[in-house]
Amino acid sequence: MPRHFLTGAELSRDELDALLDRALQMKREPLAATPLSGRAVALIFEKPSTRTRVSFEVGVRELGGQPVVLRSDEMQLSRGEPLRDTALVLSRHVAAIGVRTGEDRIVEELARHSSVPLVNMLTAGHHPCQALADLLTVREACGTLDGVRVAYVGDGNNVARSLAVLGAIAGLEIAIASPPGYSLEGSLELPEGAAGSVTLTEDAREAVRGAQAVYTDVWVSMGDEATADQRRAALSSYRIDDALLDAAAPDAFALHDLPAHPGEEITAEVLYGERQRIWDQAENRRHAQKALLELLVSP
Repeated sequence: MPRHFLTGAELSRDELDALLDRALQMKREPLAATPLSGRAVALIFEKPSTRTRVSFEVGVRELGGQPVVLRSDEMQLSRGEPLRDTALVLSRHVAAIGVRTGEDRIVEELARHSSVPLVNMLTAGHHPCQALADLLTVREACGTLDGVRVAYVGDGNNVARSLAVLGAIAGLEIAIASPPGYSLEGSLELPEGAAGSVTLTEDAREAVRGAQAVYTDVWVSMGDEATADQRRAALSSYRIDDALLDAAAPDAFALHDLPAHPGEEITAEVLYGERQRIWDQAENRRHAQKALLELLVSP
């Protein structure tokens, strides 16, 4: 049976630790391992992408494989072909499938019928590949994940959910601050036996107290344009600026999964200043995903 990566909860603590170890090794030696030599990986994009597409496409090539990039308007899916049929056909040609789409049910249905590993590259509910890069970045900065406090301030979205799920597995102390109506409360399920913890609050300063990393995401994500003004008003006090970082642990740094909107969820001074690891975080998408793909395609 293939092993899929849909939410991040598929990994045990030991597997996650080993994956991050391997990602760091691959970062040092990016061309040393070629587990995809002579094989292809299908990458389906139904949503616009910069970091996901570049990091996966380059990563697959560095692993010795051939990325096959497919946009939804180029596939028979756009003309009503069933997801099941798409999974069955792709499974005959590629070693793994990555999907960046909207509804979670799409990746779930494709995984149900795929005989090769399927990776969730982004859905409305989860962004687990981003969370792997987040953990890698925090580990690089702090030397460990055990007991490290990471605060997330802003919309309780797919990025926040995946950070909570994988952060809890890794042993992080996660605090998520969101305004009323934007919280993960009631929609967050953590794996049993998770080593870390997750707390939800409405108070951004309470969340960042003692945090080594302070994380945010855009206020208006893809698909939220119709309520953009309402969202900006509700989230206006959940901005990462120097004052919020000052309320965190000494030498705290900012994280952002990008794209960013300077002046909204993060100030330009933080985004482009010395108190962030955002660009390391963007690079680490590639290394973490390479380690993931190696794990999934290995016998």
